[in-house]
Amino acid sequence: MISRLVLLPALLTASLWAENWPQWRGPRLDGTSLDSGFPVAADEKSLVWKVALPGSGHASPIVWGDRIFTVAALPENEERVLLCLDRATGKLLWQSVVLKAPPEGIHKLNSLASSTPATDGERVFTAFLDNTPTEATRKANEGRAIPKGEVPKGTVVISAHDFTGKPLWQARPGLFSSKHGFCSSPVVFEDKVIVNCDHDGDGYIVALARTDGKELWRIERPNKTRSYCVPLIREIGGRMQMVLSGTMCVTSYDPRTGKLLWIIDGPTEQFVASLVFCEKTGLLYMTGGFPEHHLLAIKPDGNGNVTDTHIVWRTNKGVAYVPSPIIEGGHFLIVSDSGVAHCFDAQSGEILWEERLREHHASLASAEGRVYFVNDFGVLRSIKPGAKYDLVAESELKEKVFASPALSEGQIFIRTDKSLVCLGRRGAPTAAR
Repeated sequence: MISRLVLLPALLTASLWAENWPQWRGPRLDGTSLDSGFPVAADEKSLVWKVALPGSGHASPIVWGDRIFTVAALPENEERVLLCLDRATGKLLWQSVVLKAPPEGIHKLNSLASSTPATDGERVFTAFLDNTPTEATRKANEGRAIPKGEVPKGTVVISAHDFTGKPLWQARPGLFSSKHGFCSSPVVFEDKVIVNCDHDGDGYIVALARTDGKELWRIERPNKTRSYCVPLIREIGGRMQMVLSGTMCVTSYDPRTGKLLWIIDGPTEQFVASLVFCEKTGLLYMTGGFPEHHLLAIKPDGNGNVTDTHIVWRTNKGVAYVPSPIIEGGHFLIVSDSGVAHCFDAQSGEILWEERLREHHASLASAEGRVYFVNDFGVLRSIKPGAKYDLVAESELKEKVFASPALSEGQIFIRTDKSLVCLGRRGAPTAAR
């Protein structure tokens, strides 16, 4: 268990007793918390505070110490802002303008502030799309007819602010085009901020220096097809791997250099959900996508093209496109966008149970052996994985939810379409792990 704690040391608190939630899906990028004392329901007993947020957005909150960060779009003045709130009260401490730009076209289930920020404990990193015409975007779009379904290219903007809201640096690593809009959540690894920019064009993944935004490496992605996957970074099979699906393939890279380790062709065109890893089975699990639906269990020890050798099992049942799945013990849990949840035996791929939960786009989170599902209508369910469907608690937030929950020190933070909600009392340091 200690290896899980030291996996991403730049992302963990100095204490071994509690965890921050510093980026998309937490310290391990897989939706899991090692803390304890979390509530199982959203009710009067567990509600600590609920505050209205300015603007709109689907980005999840992140947590570091006494502060909570998220982003929002203010369409009335075309601003994208970074928000900092007090953990104890929910009070808005400051609001910093990151970008002022015309809104891009988006899918009806997307927003203008969907990329979850990340922090290293000193800086907060954000990602937005600048749709303002520039010389680069004009050159990219001029002299050709825009194909049906394609949109003019915008510019990706990665920014860093300190904990007072002061801008530190801003980088524009490249162009981006998708008729569904933008969503590329940055992740922190060692001295780097890494952003996946798969899009309908020359897609890329870029690593920038945390301190000044200088480009450290760049991956040119194949197939020129939009996807929105946040990579999973962790030590697997004795080597550090950065694994993601997208642009018609599943790939693993060395996150320190950007070097390709292995690749699986397909199995479909577009992906949104992140991969997860099961320590018990030693396998990676991928779900996607569009237009075909696939769920794969993958051996992560290959080199080169492993399409024909490293898929352990596959199914087209229970597949999710947007919500990222989770591993809890030896169980693989997933919920489809239409709201059908499945629990698989992670080793064999056997379906243990399925349950209809209504439309669902938030990713899954877990703590203390329970998995949290929050559907689009704000229904929060705590479910214990096992051979049968075991509902621990069901409650309602009474607002729509598209953002994924953040878990830290016995508290759950959920962003609704209007508010940020804090459930559970911040606990004392938990037992040693």
